[in-house]
Amino acid sequence: MNQILLRKLQVEAGIQDNPDQEGLDLFAELIVQHCIDVCEEMAAQMGGMPGDGALARDCANWIRRDFGVEE
Repeated sequence: MNQILLRKLQVEAGIQDNPDQEGLDLFAELIVQHCIDVCEEMAAQMGGMPGDGALARDCANWIRRDFGVEE
């Protein structure tokens, strides 16, 4: 796993030393949002190519649906 990215997200969530439930929830939200961002970036980079990034956009939407993230 990317320890640098995980540590960055832990710091953003405020759980680097002493996690509580609120911090853990925020940490999970940050991980899910990062996954959505990766899919959306892939879709943006595929603009003009066959399929035009539709599958990558679908991926972001599936993650949103499965985790209950509103746009």
